[in-house]
Amino acid sequence: MCLAIPVQVAELTPGDMAVVDLGGVRKEISLALLDGVDVGDWVILHTGFALSKLDPAEAEKTLKLFAEMETFEEALAETPGNGE
Repeated sequence: MCLAIPVQVAELTPGDMAVVDLGGVRKEISLALLDGVDVGDWVILHTGFALSKLDPAEAEKTLKLFAEMETFEEALAETPGNGE
């Protein structure tokens, strides 16, 4: 399964590239598929490419859901007799 995640643009770099930040993790990605991206914008990242811009409220909502899923999976793994 492939997953696209919201990331915030921290820095624009030469050649349609940008550095993005997700919870302190910084990564250089390609902006070649988008126009008009600025520092502070949120984008959907998939396999190293920004696919679309994202509303900040929607990005926050999505990241919160990811965090809740991680917490749920951790709790499930700690439950005796969960079959794993």
